[in-house]
Amino acid sequence: MKAVSKVVAGVALASCAMFSTSAMAEVSYNVGYASEYHFRGILQKVSSASGGVDYENSGFYIGTWAADVGDGLEVDGYFGYGIETEGGFSASVGFTGYYYTGEFDDTYQEVNFNFGFGPIGLEYSVGTYDNFGGPEQDYDFIAISGDAGNGFYGTIGAFGDDFDGEYLELGYGTSLADIDIGVAAIFASKELSDQADSSGNPTGGESIVFTIGKSW
Repeated sequence: MKAVSKVVAGVALASCAMFSTSAMAEVSYNVGYASEYHFRGILQKVSSASGGVDYENSGFYIGTWAADVGDGLEVDGYFGYGIETEGGFSASVGFTGYYYTGEFDDTYQEVNFNFGFGPIGLEYSVGTYDNFGGPEQDYDFIAISGDAGNGFYGTIGAFGDDFDGEYLELGYGTSLADIDIGVAAIFASKELSDQADSSGNPTGGESIVFTIGKSW
C-alpha cells in the first residue's frame, strides 16, 4: 500500500482457507494472472502475474505467494493452524506478512482469524504497517463472505483503527479443463479507490476483474 489510501497491499488467499485436520501432508502450487490485481478492494496493479507454494499437514499450514506490483514484487509469507468439523464448522488462526522487493510499499504484518459455517465465512485480521520509517500504524480488517452456490460469491469488507474504507465484491468462478477462471465486480469506497472526480477529489470506484489460474 502506498499511503493510507492503499491500505493493505497483497493477497494471501491461502491464509484465509479453512484446512481440515487430515493426517496426510500435502504440497500444492499455484500460478495465476489477473487483469487487475485487487486486494481487499484496493487496486495494486493493472495486469499482474502471480505464483505460490503451500504445505499442509494435519491442519498446520505454511506457504508463500508472490505477485508483480510494477516496482518489484510483493512477497507474502504465512503460516497457521485450521480445523474443520464434519458438521460444517471451520476455524483457523495464522500470521501473514506482506513484504516488497521495490519501493511500491512497506511491510505489513498481521494475525488472521477465520471462521466458517456452511456457506458463510468471517475473517478478522489485526496488524501493523511499518510506514517507510514514519510512525507505525495499526489497522484491523473484518470481512463477511457468502457462497451463493454454482460458483457465485460475495464479500463485504471494512478497515478500522488507523485505516478506513470499505468495499463490496461480487464474483463468479469455475474450472474448465483444470484451469480456474473468474470474474468479479469490485465496488470500493473513496478511501480505498484510486478514482477521482473532475476536480481531483477522491470518489468511490468500480472495477471489473478477470482472473485465470491453475493449482496442482
